[in-house]
Amino acid sequence: MTTLKIDFVSDIACPWCAVGLGALEMALERLQGDVQADLHFQPFELNPHMPPGGQDLGEHLTQKYGSTAEQQTQIRQTIAARGAEVGFEFHIGGRGRVYNTFNAHRLLHWAEGQGADAQHALKKAFLQAYQGRAECIEDAQVLLAAVAAAGLDVAAAQAVLDSDAHTAEVRERQQFYAQAGIRSVPAVIINDKHLISGGQPVEVFEQALRRIASGEVS
Repeated sequence: MTTLKIDFVSDIACPWCAVGLGALEMALERLQGDVQADLHFQPFELNPHMPPGGQDLGEHLTQKYGSTAEQQTQIRQTIAARGAEVGFEFHIGGRGRVYNTFNAHRLLHWAEGQGADAQHALKKAFLQAYQGRAECIEDAQVLLAAVAAAGLDVAAAQAVLDSDAHTAEVRERQQFYAQAGIRSVPAVIINDKHLISGGQPVEVFEQALRRIASGEVS
């Protein structure tokens, strides 16, 4: 059994991150018995300056990427189909609004110290809330409901939200990955040196992990 350190750099606001995580999970299932993951979720904000209340999704995508409503519908359909392949069901019509995700990243940093698989469980709960149910991911009650769904301590998470806990640590990690050249997500980094970019199919992750674990790729 080979253990691979996997840093999954991503944002809850990124639908492709839900696709990429599902594909990575399926690849690891296929490699069960041969490859074991030491998985860490690292912060990346697509919209770090998004104000409270967020912005209409269509308006945001048009401003940021210049896409039309028709193009956005087509992309949403593509993402939904890719999500279905890895068992993730996106909310029909998209997320509705784009929100600031910094508090979610603070809670994910906190969850990393709450036991094995705690951070992974919370990441999935956040993705289900925002991408799956189009809930307001900047709302404290939505965040705490996800904490409860992940089986974590809601009172401890509330204390994090009521303070500036983990703010400096999240900022530091964001800066580290930005300086390392990460400009888009998901960015999956294996053993601190091998990069798999984007919401790749299961087979791409499986092949890459197998080659790295076997030493074929040094």
